[in-house]
Amino acid sequence: MRIINKILDLIYPPICGFCEKICNEHLCKKCEIKIKNYEIISIRENSNAYFDEILYIFKYEDVIRDTLIKYKFQNKAYLYKTFSKIILKNKKMYSFLKSYDIIIPVPISKKRNKQRGYNQSCLIAKEISRSSNLKFENKCLIKQKDTIEQSRLDKKQRKINVQGAYKIINKEKLFNKNILLLDDIYTTGNTVEECARTLKQAGAKKVGVLTIAKD
Repeated sequence: MRIINKILDLIYPPICGFCEKICNEHLCKKCEIKIKNYEIISIRENSNAYFDEILYIFKYEDVIRDTLIKYKFQNKAYLYKTFSKIILKNKKMYSFLKSYDIIIPVPISKKRNKQRGYNQSCLIAKEISRSSNLKFENKCLIKQKDTIEQSRLDKKQRKINVQGAYKIINKEKLFNKNILLLDDIYTTGNTVEECARTLKQAGAKKVGVLTIAKD
């Protein structure tokens, strides 16, 4: 595996996801300082919803917004390395991860996955799992219908749009577990709320949310 990674680094040199300069750490020091201006890193308990707590990392604006859009819509899958690095380097976030058993990315439909070529949340969740004690699971919570992009809808439409969009298979893997949902952008919260509802109904003990940016 190490040899394969070295060969891939020669073909596709590691770069900083923000300035796109060669950087083995996937986040250069200059950009690391720059993005501090957008950090919020806030953990909030959520007693009025199906998920129990949520951690936001950034405000969804300027360079954070531009980079997430590139990652999500412009075929720049390699940016998962940069966002994963940000999460794993931060002590507060790493401590947050330790209170969970399983990390699950918010799923996208088969049609959307085929169009995009990857699930942006899945790539980050898998990388976090490799560097922590969290078990990665993306076969239990699935999206069973192709919904309209949430960004195209107003608040009321977004809630209706995701109702019944997700289902559980192999629910025995989730029973009585502390589950961390990973999503890229938090706006109204309808998507993660519906995912958390589905997980809780399947017997999850606790559901937390980790999101890269809050709009």
